[in-house]
Amino acid sequence: MFAFIAREPILDKSKSVFAYELIFRDGKGGAYPEHSPEKAQYIEEQFHPLGLDDISGEKSSFINFSSETLISRFPTTLDPASVVVELADNPFTDTGLLEACQHIKQLGYRLAIDDPMMLSARHDILPLIDIVKVDVSRTRFETIEKHIPRYLDANVRLVAEQVNTPDHFATCSDLGFDLFQGYFFAQPEARIVRQLPASKMNIVDLMGEVSGDSFDINRISHVIERDAALSYLLLKFINNPTINKRYKITSLKHALNYMGEVEIKKFIALLSLTNLGDEKPLEIIHMSLVRAKFFDLLSQQRGLKANPPIGFLVGLFSLLEGLLDQSMSDIVKQLPLSDDLNNALLGKNAEFVQYMTLVKAFESALWMNVIKVAKNLDIDQKQLHTLYNQSIVWGNGVRSVITAHYPQAQVRAN
Repeated sequence: MFAFIAREPILDKSKSVFAYELIFRDGKGGAYPEHSPEKAQYIEEQFHPLGLDDISGEKSSFINFSSETLISRFPTTLDPASVVVELADNPFTDTGLLEACQHIKQLGYRLAIDDPMMLSARHDILPLIDIVKVDVSRTRFETIEKHIPRYLDANVRLVAEQVNTPDHFATCSDLGFDLFQGYFFAQPEARIVRQLPASKMNIVDLMGEVSGDSFDINRISHVIERDAALSYLLLKFINNPTINKRYKITSLKHALNYMGEVEIKKFIALLSLTNLGDEKPLEIIHMSLVRAKFFDLLSQQRGLKANPPIGFLVGLFSLLEGLLDQSMSDIVKQLPLSDDLNNALLGKNAEFVQYMTLVKAFESALWMNVIKVAKNLDIDQKQLHTLYNQSIVWGNGVRSVITAHYPQAQVRAN
């Protein structure tokens, strides 16, 4: 069980999540942490630790291990079907590490190494390696193109790291990479600025309804009931065990009576976002879910007004640029959102600027930024990990509802 952790998605060519790389705050260089039994028990009791299934769901986990751990203390209780063992140290000069890797391979684990200079093909380690990760921000594309064939011939999968724009994704895909690590999928693609399609206007109306103080249940019911898919998904959301473990909800009005106005506003907003971004990779929706819950928990911790649930909405809509391929300033002109929500999305609210800095720090394992913002918000920085872990679990639960009804993102031609 792990309490202080970040995860970065690794996507395939269709922009579906293949795995998550896990980065541990209390492990050297982000590697797998080794706690004494006393410390492990303390973390278990005081924080909100997660298991690998909680963190990565049904996907694989890339975990860095130090040489010492691999050689003498490797945790064989980890499931080889779902864990990729990533070498944190240079394996080319350590005979003991090579032997340890041979043993770990015999146990059924896949092995990965970071190799920005693409040198592993010249060493004895290559036959043991399943995955090579290349930092494309540190290596010339001409060099990568020259060396890629030898890896493909050796049946080694290649992960391009630091892929942070759609153009980088397209280039790396053309070069022969089939896995990609970075937040390129959450960035807007260069396109002609356009208005939101008429088919989405019902969704836009719903987004406006949930961002204000008033709540017209009859009007919202009418909009949702006209769309069978919306009605079905809303009930699926509300009846998800992550949200509601007691009663079977059969209608929006029933849900309102059971859950209350604020919670219903959150789920209508969630439903709207899911349908607004149905041409994009599911992972950007998943990130939005985690941000929404995290901002909501932070808002509660800070004592902010709960109706409308401004924190939840800011987090949920914070990736609209990537979803709609437009600037946030253009987006808010087209959505009937409240002034408070617009200002927060445009970075004009100091409170939510801090939240944005914080969530990006968790997403990228920038631990010093977590400490800094925690001090500014007067929240214990380790307690923030608990809130973020709760958000991951909540996001996983809601994502499981969306997945079966979410169309596969289309791979666009360049």
